[in-house]
Amino acid sequence: MKDLTIIHRLAETIETRKSSGSDSSYVSKLLSGEHDQLLKKVSEEAAEVLLASKDGDKAHITYEVADLWFHSLVLLAKHDIGPEDVLAELERREGVSGIDEKASRKSG
Repeated sequence: MKDLTIIHRLAETIETRKSSGSDSSYVSKLLSGEHDQLLKKVSEEAAEVLLASKDGDKAHITYEVADLWFHSLVLLAKHDIGPEDVLAELERREGVSGIDEKASRKSG
């Protein structure tokens, strides 16, 4: 099983691209553009995951989920959230029923 080092390396690269000029990288263009542009890209990638899943092609699903994860990392960077924050939230939820966890968000 692969570790999450690649996620951290990608997050670091995205962070460095935040300060580069918008014409020098795709990430920089996404981060410096209209926020809706990035939201639309994440939404588009999520839709592509769903379509790939419907087709059942494992390679295509993997490719599209990689795109979604990448663009989600860009979105997180836009809000100064790191992958470790998301991993900590997943760890917090580990062993908790999804039904109970969702209910706790409504009451908390």
